[in-house]
Amino acid sequence: MKKIKTLQCIRCGKDHKLTDTKYNCTACGGNLQVLYDYNLIKKRLNFEVLKENPERSIWRYLDILPVASIKNVPPVQVGWTPLYKAEKLGAEAGVPNLYIKDDGRNPSASFKDRASAVVTARALELKEKVITTASTGNAASSLACLTGSLDMKTVIFVPETAPAPKVAQLLVFGAAVVMVKGTYDDAFELCLKASQEYGWYNRSTGINPFTREGKKTCAFEICEQMNWETPDKVFVSVGDGNIISGIWKGFVEFHRLGIIERLPQLVAVQAEHSDSVTRALEANTTDVQPVSGKTIADSISVSLPRDGMAAVMAVRDSGGFAVRVSDAEILQAIPRIARGSNVFAEPAAAATYAGLLKAVREGKVKENESVVLLISGNGLKDIQSAMKSVGKPHVITPDLAELKRLVADQKLA
Repeated sequence: MKKIKTLQCIRCGKDHKLTDTKYNCTACGGNLQVLYDYNLIKKRLNFEVLKENPERSIWRYLDILPVASIKNVPPVQVGWTPLYKAEKLGAEAGVPNLYIKDDGRNPSASFKDRASAVVTARALELKEKVITTASTGNAASSLACLTGSLDMKTVIFVPETAPAPKVAQLLVFGAAVVMVKGTYDDAFELCLKASQEYGWYNRSTGINPFTREGKKTCAFEICEQMNWETPDKVFVSVGDGNIISGIWKGFVEFHRLGIIERLPQLVAVQAEHSDSVTRALEANTTDVQPVSGKTIADSISVSLPRDGMAAVMAVRDSGGFAVRVSDAEILQAIPRIARGSNVFAEPAAAATYAGLLKAVREGKVKENESVVLLISGNGLKDIQSAMKSVGKPHVITPDLAELKRLVADQKLA
């Protein structure tokens, strides 16, 4: 494709042609990023073109995606999820200009559909027969969803701790599911070995450079939905680091194309025991080190972030910062988001609000700043965790007198 200039290693800077490698840098093994001919794309993608484009999915940005045409894309709507002004939630946090980007509205109820759509389209163009990925759940269920109706086999590797609703999605969509007795990192390594052994196309984060391309479309949408402005800060929960690096790439590319005038600060929110990116930022290094990765928020439960270097660079380049939150703070955030914005967030997504509250307490967010919270997955993904965040329902017999006593005792009305 003429629009793609190079696949460039983020670690050593080596350039590659599309035919040189499918995955990592051939010199140092580092992760790759897709760089485009932005002068060419400027002629095709601008304010006027976007205003006139009726397409309401990630494919409205086809000119700056690594896909030749939309004839090879999964037949469901991915992207163009709603951006809400969350007035009640913002008042509670002391941030009046607070917005919720609800990516739980994607087909598999996860932000990860953006990446899976682009990678699946690439796989179809390459005529791949089997596609695989390792995941704590969301990327897996996303890939299974988007390949469900396609003539392509899908093999998924998940840790045995993956939430049951996410595993159910995998099986319903027809994926072959391999549950690994170990952590996400164990599943990742086995998936990598399997793709090498059998030649399966690997969608996994930090291996496939095109995942970041799908994820950047969220930044494009935020710019459009805020009337071509950018928020002051965007809070993103971080596990492997691929989402936040993708979000940053999106803002940078729109800025490079002259579509937006300024760039936002990115705030990485991590669980306190899954904080490798945060530690690297504090140590002023791009070298991420393994941590325990233990957290109730399975989607950001990562020992060694596979796109950690890119995540650290994104936060640093944006002038942003990182915030750690506890599992207790994450659980408390689930009902607070629901009651303050009508959005049901899974634990990893709710972490963004917990991070915002902490950042406000630490004086890192000004009252007059505009803030977007990325809600990356729907709460139905992990009902067990949601139930831990709220009380139990009242159980009574079908008797009016008993109901009256309950109403009086509990002040239900």
